[in-house]
Amino acid sequence: MTFHKLSKKQKVVFKWCYKDDYKAIICDGAVRSGKTICMITSFVLWSMKRFDGATFGICGKTVRSAERNIIMPLQSIVDITSHFKVTYTRSVNLLTIEGAGHKNYFYVFGGKDESSYMLIQGITLSGVFFDEVALMPRSFVEQAITRTLSVGQAKLWFNCNPDNQFHWFYTEWIQKAKDRNALHLHFLMSDNPILSPAQLEAAEQQFTGVFHDRYIKGLWVSAEGVIYKQFADNTKDYLIDKAPDDIMYCTIGFDFGGNGSAHAGICTGFTKGLKKVSVLEEYYRKEIITPTQLENDIITFIRKCQRKYNVYDIYFDSAETTLIRGVKTALIKNKVSINPHNARKTEVLGRIRFTNQIMSQGRFLVAKNCKHFIKAMQSAVWDSKQLKDVRLDDGNYNIDSLDAFEYSVEPLMKDIIAVSYTHLTLPTNSLV
Repeated sequence: MTFHKLSKKQKVVFKWCYKDDYKAIICDGAVRSGKTICMITSFVLWSMKRFDGATFGICGKTVRSAERNIIMPLQSIVDITSHFKVTYTRSVNLLTIEGAGHKNYFYVFGGKDESSYMLIQGITLSGVFFDEVALMPRSFVEQAITRTLSVGQAKLWFNCNPDNQFHWFYTEWIQKAKDRNALHLHFLMSDNPILSPAQLEAAEQQFTGVFHDRYIKGLWVSAEGVIYKQFADNTKDYLIDKAPDDIMYCTIGFDFGGNGSAHAGICTGFTKGLKKVSVLEEYYRKEIITPTQLENDIITFIRKCQRKYNVYDIYFDSAETTLIRGVKTALIKNKVSINPHNARKTEVLGRIRFTNQIMSQGRFLVAKNCKHFIKAMQSAVWDSKQLKDVRLDDGNYNIDSLDAFEYSVEPLMKDIIAVSYTHLTLPTNSLV
């Protein structure tokens, strides 16, 4: 790709670093607003013009996410590849860029948790690019910044989509941008010149609720009230009497109960091309039962689902290792043909965002017989006592069925979302 047309804000991103007015730039706001691709290009061009033999940092939530969001797109940017030799050595997470008589080194770091700051200790950096900085712990970000203090010309690049208004990066950097000598640019999708009006309208439909406020409007706001408001307000629009005719296969997610919670299982079906996700069958039992009773219940539920659909995989709550061992033994003993897996248990917020997204796209269906799951969707709320986005789990709400559903779709979430992006026909560089 190349930059044939730039918005006013994108032009600023390319120019700011050559002046002494600011030490850092912060670009926040809506998804697909064109901020990331122009920022990383600006970062590389600046570093190659101003430094030779220097070391820089490229930081993502994980190394792999940085590779996906930054390194791979960077290698297809003509404005860089036509002037420089770009080499990425994955074994050491090192990007080497050489050209115009200069050669510099860009190490890729992942800031996924509080211990990540140790990964970046001891290195001197002439500049750092933070991709999705709001997803990184403060300790990691601050450690990376300290690595630049001994380099007089060092500069910082920050990009992110909004979180809540109490997030440390919002309060300590965006609200204090002037004090920190940082240039703050707030992006909307309309700031991406390659998006057509039709693409902008289609993207508007990708999110609902708090995710629409953050990812479309670019607002730093708290998650409040009902999580799946669209479903709660219009439940009948999502209910079906029978499974769609083009169900290809199904998976089962199972959440083990304890401390007043329920054992819950959800059988989820996927239509051809992963276009629609359908909750088709459920298991729910809140009373105390023996492990043997639970094993028999699970086997009965699996067989019920397999009589109707192609079900090859079941994903269990990985926290209950003893129960899982017992179930696996029972499956073999009873000759039940299914592949048992530990649930991936990815971040709950990402799972919630996924459900809201496919719901807003009209790709989410629920069989009327799944009464416990329907009620769970209608009643799930955000925990108002938490500063972070947390689903309330006080024993009064059925989050067990929600967990089970999420376990069943986790392995396919990226592929399902990719279908929606294909449907939007958005340009490649608009997705980063």
